[in-house]
Amino acid sequence: MTVDAHHHVWDLSVRDQDWIQGPGLQPLRRNFTLADLEPEALAAGVDRTVLVQTITVPEETPEFLALAAGHDLVAGVVGWTDLTRADLADELARLRELPGGSYLKGIRHQVQGEPDPQWLLRPDVRRGLAAVAEAGLVYDLVVLPHQLPACAKAAADLPRLTFVLDHLGKPPIASGEREPWAAELRVLAALPNTVAKLSGLVTEADPDSWTTEDLRPYADTALEAFGPERLMFGSDWPVCTLAATYAQVHDAAGELTAGLSAAERTALYEGTASRVYDL
Repeated sequence: MTVDAHHHVWDLSVRDQDWIQGPGLQPLRRNFTLADLEPEALAAGVDRTVLVQTITVPEETPEFLALAAGHDLVAGVVGWTDLTRADLADELARLRELPGGSYLKGIRHQVQGEPDPQWLLRPDVRRGLAAVAEAGLVYDLVVLPHQLPACAKAAADLPRLTFVLDHLGKPPIASGEREPWAAELRVLAALPNTVAKLSGLVTEADPDSWTTEDLRPYADTALEAFGPERLMFGSDWPVCTLAATYAQVHDAAGELTAGLSAAERTALYEGTASRVYDL
């Protein structure tokens, strides 16, 4: 079976998702629930998932933990909390005491939206990252290519914290450019406390005309840099639906990894996520 290491859900009647306001994002302006995801995931052979934060509000993480506790599909949650709060260690402990608190596996912040490319290296952020490590959690990186150098510096400075790079750092697939993204990805991958998700690629390509071959140079770069033992499959559903169905994303990943051995495919589709997120 397969772990989908990256997906989202949201209910617009609970709160708005202010990041889906643009005209090209209109198809995402509806509710996406676990009930919507489950048949598509099971049809693709996915039996466990990691539910990832979408918005920087403190209420979302407890809601996601409760969802995980009430649903067999979700095996782990990557939530959000303010990394810069002075009492972060206490807050992480509080979250773990909530219903479903044992499903909290990692923390994420929309670093891609921070204007400071060195945001991860700020002293208050670094203190927060150290608290995440101390709590035995991992840290998901959602960044743009120009922020990869700061990711590598943060990972080098905090060897006890596992950093998980979402969406391969959002390479510029639509333009076909690979540098400096590829070189900076390799620097990050050279650090032993880093892993990455083979996820989110279809929406970095041309959403109307992408092919698996458009994605291949970027997937191959990641496979060479991290190896399958430090890569994991993620659908990025429902964001992926801007460019592909769940089945199409899963099939594309299968094509991109067809050259791997059975053991390597098991690592990429199950083992890495299970180990990193302690599923």
